[in-house]
Amino acid sequence: MTPLTQVGMLVINTLVGLYLLVVVLRFLLQLVRADFYNPVSQFIVKATNPLLIPLRKVIPGWGGIDIASLVLALLVQAIAVVLILLLNGIQPPIQVALWASIGVLSLLLKVYFWGLLITVIASWVAPNSYNPVLILINQILEPAMKPIRKIMPDMGGIDLSPIIMFLLIQVFEVLLVQGLAKASGMPAGLIMGI
Repeated sequence: MTPLTQVGMLVINTLVGLYLLVVVLRFLLQLVRADFYNPVSQFIVKATNPLLIPLRKVIPGWGGIDIASLVLALLVQAIAVVLILLLNGIQPPIQVALWASIGVLSLLLKVYFWGLLITVIASWVAPNSYNPVLILINQILEPAMKPIRKIMPDMGGIDLSPIIMFLLIQVFEVLLVQGLAKASGMPAGLIMGI
């Protein structure tokens, strides 16, 4: 791999990866009905609207799920896969759509993993903080954490549900993402979410 190819991959991975993260966050924020007036939410909305508004005219939402933002995430991921393959002189195979889906799924799992890690650390360092980022992360995590907390027995004020959530994320990562990626013949390091 030439230095110019490496630079091209670095630029594509960075720029497309950051935009893909913002699009996935937009999907999650609307899915959990997070605070629209949060400054972080406002940034995410403004960053995704130029591509999302025209797409929504073609792809409507369904049952409170913003299908257009999910399709945009898949399109962004697929474009990145094609660009990286072309940059390396490889003809893009038919599996690009599957690889893009695996990448978006992996990125969703990473958002939950890092969000959970941030909230656990923040609960030790700055409990009861009203930071807009922490509020938004909690709004994203709470729908996934609520069923686990209902099942967990009362541990005298100690919340062990993050441990169970970390374990579930790792299980999904290994079984779904890595298993699907290997089964589909996806090259390692090709997808932003992985």
